[in-house]
Amino acid sequence: MADWVFGIVDRLGAVGVGLLILLENLIPPIPSEVILPLAGFRARTGALSVLTVWPAATAGSVLGALVLYGLGAWLGYDRLHRLADRRWFVLASQKDIERGHQLFERHGGKVVLLARCVPLVRSIVSIPAGVSGMPLGRFVLLTAIGSGVWNAVFIGLGWVLGENWDHVEGWLGPVGYVVLGLLVVGLVILVVRRIRARALVS
Repeated sequence: MADWVFGIVDRLGAVGVGLLILLENLIPPIPSEVILPLAGFRARTGALSVLTVWPAATAGSVLGALVLYGLGAWLGYDRLHRLADRRWFVLASQKDIERGHQLFERHGGKVVLLARCVPLVRSIVSIPAGVSGMPLGRFVLLTAIGSGVWNAVFIGLGWVLGENWDHVEGWLGPVGYVVLGLLVVGLVILVVRRIRARALVS
């Protein structure tokens, strides 16, 4: 992974960093915890400029988030609510969708802002933002702020650590696995609860 990231960054510079971060939003196995510290290290050696890397990374974050926001907006609350009434839709019930929508209506801004600094959740949160119809301008602003902070921290770590930039991934790797595990457990619980509810109705 690191060699592949190195190759793109060395060929495309700051644009390559932005492109990789865009893809990271859409394909979570491409970790920003590798891309950003590497960019910081390359900036320290003079191969890149922090003044271009950070804006490029933040722009990539926003563009990637907009793709998923658009997916959520296309799906929409009404369509998702109708899907939840289908027997084959086992992820959530209509009541779950309603509760989630109400939660996002009240605290959506905080959720989007804070989620941009949580591995894996960073990408997923854009979909419910689109489903709930969060105003696009507000979504872009909150995403840019949260992503900007995340990007600055990890580019800075790469700069400070120098040739040891790859240690960042080692530090955050376990956190990513914990978050992924919690998401999987939560998904399994939702599915099991939904199947049991359907069985009781039948």
